[in-house]
Amino acid sequence: MIATILRQAPGDPRARIAAWRQISDILAQRGNQLSDGDIRRALHALAVLRPQVPEKIRRDCAAAIARHGRFAPLVAFYANDVPAVSAAMLRRARLAEADWLALLPATAATARSILAGRDDLPDNVRRALESLGAGSVALPQPAAASAASEAPADESPVAADSAPSQISELVRRIDRFQSARAQPAVRKARTGFMFEAGPDGLIRWVDGITRGAAIGLSIAESAFGGEPGADGAAAGAFRQRAEIVNARMILEGAAADAGEWRFSAVPWFDSATGQFRGYRGSARRPQPSEMPYGRPAVEESGDSIRQLIHELRSPLNAISGFAQIISGQMFGPVSASYRAMAEAIVADAAAIQAIIEDLDTATRAPGPSTPSLAGETADLGTVIAQVEMDLGAILADQRVDLSISRVGGPFLAQVGDANSRRMIGRLLTALVDISEPGSVLVGQLVTESAQDDMLQLRVVRPLAIRFATAADLLDPGFSPEGEAPGAAILSLGFSLRLVDSLARGAGGRLDIGHNALTLHLPSANPSTELGVQQGE
Repeated sequence: MIATILRQAPGDPRARIAAWRQISDILAQRGNQLSDGDIRRALHALAVLRPQVPEKIRRDCAAAIARHGRFAPLVAFYANDVPAVSAAMLRRARLAEADWLALLPATAATARSILAGRDDLPDNVRRALESLGAGSVALPQPAAASAASEAPADESPVAADSAPSQISELVRRIDRFQSARAQPAVRKARTGFMFEAGPDGLIRWVDGITRGAAIGLSIAESAFGGEPGADGAAAGAFRQRAEIVNARMILEGAAADAGEWRFSAVPWFDSATGQFRGYRGSARRPQPSEMPYGRPAVEESGDSIRQLIHELRSPLNAISGFAQIISGQMFGPVSASYRAMAEAIVADAAAIQAIIEDLDTATRAPGPSTPSLAGETADLGTVIAQVEMDLGAILADQRVDLSISRVGGPFLAQVGDANSRRMIGRLLTALVDISEPGSVLVGQLVTESAQDDMLQLRVVRPLAIRFATAADLLDPGFSPEGEAPGAAILSLGFSLRLVDSLARGAGGRLDIGHNALTLHLPSANPSTELGVQQGE
């Protein structure tokens, strides 16, 4: 695929932007699997395209791929872009320790300053940053500021939660929304901080919040669409070297730092030469009267996500409808090649529609205290048989066998048929996607005893996730090495979180064990019929 993209010469701005995004995405996800020649050609193509791609596009792309930015050459390439692009990548990229150590000497001072603000780097990497000396960062940090900016032991690290597409960005927002709804805040948000910005407008020192939340942001450019940064009032004042009063700033990061701020700042000049040196200022949380309609943003986040999902559905339905018209030759004869293309579009649209439905379900998923609808039952034995039939083509294509035995019975669960099919189908599909060719995915459907009010579907972990932690497996962006090329767009981590959320809404749960994943669903079997019998 990378060779096909490199052979095409993008002639217009849209094509250049599309090529930039595609090459970056492929390198981020598959860079370690490409040949050295393809990697060199891809990085050369990005270097040629960089002056022709707007900075905002490059910054957005860096933020989107940073979470999966485990390919060191691509991280190094983005790290040596302008500060805003470099910061978007380096605040979130995750590399092995050896990759960080190899990358540091090739980074500029501003990039190392951004890395110095992270608190999740390995000790050897942090020591390497320190060994480069005070001159390696854009502005030396005062000792008091360094001490104040260190997060407490129970502080959440800076969020690293973007994903390599708009769909995966929705996953991040949904996860944040669900976490905020399910768990009350245990830490009080910070109420103020001080900062300094250089003559280029980049914030280079902060005191009062975690450094990574603000360092590298610009007060000289406007941030749009809820992106981190300052508003147009600050950018206009900066151009005039005027005082900034109660401008708006958005920060991302830990819960105590993230959100909306109001800041004021004054320019300062060198006393000897009169040269402009930047801005010094302070920020505070906005008053309720300064917020639109006086409502906190978290209350609207679920509605905004659902609105965005609705806006995704409309063009998708239109595309699918036109493709069906072409494939059905409703307006006249169509060549075989165009019909085949239209049929492929219809199939792809159906797959994307299923993904959108999963995203919609994630935003609406009930909490564990929500009771299931009375009277709904499903035979899990029949559901599993249906799912096995549905997965026939995928199993054949990936050369994986699926073996789900039955122990005990009957297998009636207190959950709707459609809901149980979605849970079990999503779980098994995700595990098949990461199974090695030629392997067997083994599981059991179990009814254990008269005292057990849960049915259990146990599936042995595939080799690719044999040693993964529960935290990794429930991370919405987690995709293990060795994942099949046709694996689900929404990643294994999102799939497992969705299954767990749906199960808890029905009164069950998904357990991540050392050897197996176990889906628990409430039993609807009459207590007198529960017994241990050997099934199939």
